[in-house]
Amino acid sequence: MISIIFPAHNEAEKIEEAVLRTAEEAKKLGLDFEIIIAEDGSTDGTDKIASKLAETYDFVKHLHSDERLGRGEALRRALKESRGEVIIYMDADLSTDISHLKDLIDNIRDYDIVIGSRLLKESDAKRPLSREIPSRVYNFLVRLLLKSSIRDHQCGFKALRREVAEDLFFKVKDNHWFFDTELLILAQRKGYRIKEIPVKWRHEENSKVKLLKDSFYMLKNIIRLMG
Repeated sequence: MISIIFPAHNEAEKIEEAVLRTAEEAKKLGLDFEIIIAEDGSTDGTDKIASKLAETYDFVKHLHSDERLGRGEALRRALKESRGEVIIYMDADLSTDISHLKDLIDNIRDYDIVIGSRLLKESDAKRPLSREIPSRVYNFLVRLLLKSSIRDHQCGFKALRREVAEDLFFKVKDNHWFFDTELLILAQRKGYRIKEIPVKWRHEENSKVKLLKDSFYMLKNIIRLMG
């Protein structure tokens, strides 16, 4: 079985479409799958939509939290409730084209972790320069300061073997946006086999990332992992 997790905070406008499009793609691929909405302290009605989806479709599970726990804790809770041998998590805005689900599945047979990458030359990623330049600088600093061989640490489209997810999710200390980077740094230090795949990706105009504030936060965490 494949477990697909959507960490979701205030995604009322997107979560239903994300779930239904993902389910359609999974069925097309003939997968035995479940979709877990790890709904994290939403205040915009995401919880109600997620609950209705879980009532309507037997492949959907809704995990609700009254308080915002953060991306990391939402993923840990979902992992505990999941049944899949492969754990996939992705952003509810589906910025990464869902057709790449097949690429995750095909490659996870030979690797421990498979991740979408916007920064491979084969990728088709479109976003404004105000986002593109900071992203490239950030990933350069992670490679330089943390000795990473990965091009794109933050693309929200990842698959892990279950035993690898169980090992890494609970070792990551960060609970928010740095979760993905820290996960991949720990994975490399532990010698896990990681595959980056090119993806079609489109910038989400209503991104929750706050550039200046989050840049300082990410830099602080890079320094933490250097110690």
